[in-house]
Amino acid sequence: MGKLTKEERDSLPDDEFGLPEKRAYPVDTKARARNAKARARNAKARATQEFERGLLTPEERDEIDHAADRKLNED
Repeated sequence: MGKLTKEERDSLPDDEFGLPEKRAYPVDTKARARNAKARARNAKARATQEFERGLLTPEERDEIDHAADRKLNED
């Protein structure tokens, strides 16, 4: 899993993001769902951190968690 290029990110459908309306928190692969950043921060933990800092609403945090869960539960 490498860093997404602008072209790769732009080509992702909205449903491959934890917050599709903002096109934030890509969860297009299981690895990215686990690790939203290359430094081993997973999308769920990152969303909780951002929520605790007041940067996400509870609904946005839940939306990210659900998107990551969907990706992690794919076969």
